[in-house]
Amino acid sequence: MPALLAGGVALIAGSQAWAQGSAQAAPIRVAAASDLKFALAELGAQFEKQTGLKLAITFGSSGNLARQLEQGLPMDVFLSADEALVFRLAKGGWARDEGVVYGTGRLAWIVPKDSRAALSPDLKGLTAALGESGKLSIANPDHAPYGRAARSALQNTGVWPAVQSRLVLGENVSQATQFVSTGAAQVGVVALSLAVAPEVAQRTRHGVVDAALHPPIIQRMALHAKAPVSAQRFYAFLQTNTAKAVLSSHGLGQ
Repeated sequence: MPALLAGGVALIAGSQAWAQGSAQAAPIRVAAASDLKFALAELGAQFEKQTGLKLAITFGSSGNLARQLEQGLPMDVFLSADEALVFRLAKGGWARDEGVVYGTGRLAWIVPKDSRAALSPDLKGLTAALGESGKLSIANPDHAPYGRAARSALQNTGVWPAVQSRLVLGENVSQATQFVSTGAAQVGVVALSLAVAPEVAQRTRHGVVDAALHPPIIQRMALHAKAPVSAQRFYAFLQTNTAKAVLSSHGLGQ
């Protein structure tokens, strides 16, 4: 019995030491596509509560983040809105493998709350919603996957030539969304995951864009080749059914 009690004390002491170590561990460094702003806020809070580990998340356009990772930006996990960038990082040795798909993005077009525009999936009525002098906001197609998808949708509906001179380009899709919610643009073609967020929805209305109008937005994540155990735990958490349900609720189903 004394030996058993001693073992129990040792187990408790070990658990306390692990908990203290978790609290003192360096934050898990996460680079994430900006369409994940609200989804990761929810998931991060859950993960931190469950584990005691902390996250340090940097949001940006996937293209810019990938380039910075290749140039040495210190990150443990990368969640990209474009799976091709993860493949590139894996080939270059940054990632330990080609990662896993965590969601498929959808486009939405948004207008201010008081706009009477009919938000049809085929984007009909978009030019009418712009009016004579309105601006159209999308993420920069040069490095933002949602910007490329928006451009494709606009091209496939035939309105691209008419709206190209009226574009307001966001550095990333989050900024493109902000342009509409603050009145700097009258229409935006952005990420559904941002359009459904309460703080965006209280200022705008949205309609989901027909997925057939643009190439699929397959979103993939990967671990750094030397990611610490803490980052591996977060990576595994993002693959749980609980995390998948949260991502789906934010418009990022698989």
